[in-house]
Amino acid sequence: MSLKQPGISASPSEDNMRYFNVMVLGPSQSPYERGVFKLEIFLPEEYPMSAPKVRFLTKIYHPNIDKLGRICLDILKDKWSPALQIRTVLLSIQALLSAPNPDDPLSENIAKHWKSNEAEAVETAKEWTRLYASGARWIGE
Repeated sequence: MSLKQPGISASPSEDNMRYFNVMVLGPSQSPYERGVFKLEIFLPEEYPMSAPKVRFLTKIYHPNIDKLGRICLDILKDKWSPALQIRTVLLSIQALLSAPNPDDPLSENIAKHWKSNEAEAVETAKEWTRLYASGARWIGE
């Protein structure tokens, strides 16, 4: 199962069909615009009854993503449903890049920065995108 969605590319690892290599393009009009972010998805044994494990491999400055790449997103936790698809999860992550939520943070420091000086936090996010997410080549579409 490969996934082709505008701005999203996911393909299973040849070694492990439960492991997916993912690339997400930073949404336009977001601090992550023009960034290419690498993520990984792992489908646990209990999938689809339990949520996939998803994390960013590319460093990102975002209040809902911690320095280990873990993502604070309700559908990856208590709002997971077996009816949801990987595609839905990735679209939700892409939406999270467009609309960071500092009120439900995973990174307290970044959330504080976002709330106290959003313009400066957005500039930092743009800088991190330039530093860490601009080297990858997009392989989707």
